[in-house]
Amino acid sequence: MARLIAAFVMVCLITILLPIMVSAAGRHASENELQVHFIDVGQGDSILIEAPNGRKMLVDGGPPSAAEKVSEYLRKRGIKKLDLVVATHPDIDHIGGLVNVLKEFDVKHLIDSGKLYTTSTYFHYLQQIKKQKIPVTVAAGEENIVIDPQLTIRVLNTQNAFKTNNQSSIALSLRYGRIDFLLMADVETIQEQNILDVKQLQAEILKVAHHGSGTSTSFDFIREVRPETAILSYSKTNDFGHPVDRVVDYLQLVGATIYSTAKAGDIVIRTDGKTYVVDVSGTDRVLTY
Repeated sequence: MARLIAAFVMVCLITILLPIMVSAAGRHASENELQVHFIDVGQGDSILIEAPNGRKMLVDGGPPSAAEKVSEYLRKRGIKKLDLVVATHPDIDHIGGLVNVLKEFDVKHLIDSGKLYTTSTYFHYLQQIKKQKIPVTVAAGEENIVIDPQLTIRVLNTQNAFKTNNQSSIALSLRYGRIDFLLMADVETIQEQNILDVKQLQAEILKVAHHGSGTSTSFDFIREVRPETAILSYSKTNDFGHPVDRVVDYLQLVGATIYSTAKAGDIVIRTDGKTYVVDVSGTDRVLTY
């Protein structure tokens, strides 16, 4: 099975060099505004980025159970084309919903972690890439992703053969003007430290790694980043104990305002590059979870 998957990947993936330049989309409803949507997909991640120039980027698609939720969310935004999709790693709670997205939307380019996996979900994901003839790039560390010249998007972590799926997650930094986002996927504390070893990181908004798991989010990392706003994406009924007390405590120690999709529903952050606002579809945010 592993050999079959590897052979299929070689056929499917068209590896080209970063940075990625994507084609123009329709104009955004509000020019000069960046919107980052943390979609409530239950136990998983899915993030829609709407750039000031109107281009659309989707990072992960949540689990298979959220496939229709993600597709409907995009349709309600009037989105028919995605200029870029990023699959941070091949776990089911990140690519499960992407299978449907790749089938239903015009995806112009896809960035994959390059991490192989022998599951039926991963196989169906690769099948859709091949069927839809989607150009694919395997992420390279410290590279730029260009969807809008006003944004700086950098790859902070990528895979190698000795890492687990989570450790191989594509972590991203996103800067618009004076506002910085860190999208940490499911990286673990060792990857966080490796990132800190090569660059200084501070960000107003942090998408907390691995749904608030105990494998991630060390105090050294939080102390360095010092987020004003922290986003936790998880299901209230998850079986993993997410988020763990330690992660929530660390975030509160640095004064972060914590929002979770489990409490707040869909979370949208809008910014003009100078200030930002947080909108939620639910009625609550996380102080105690």
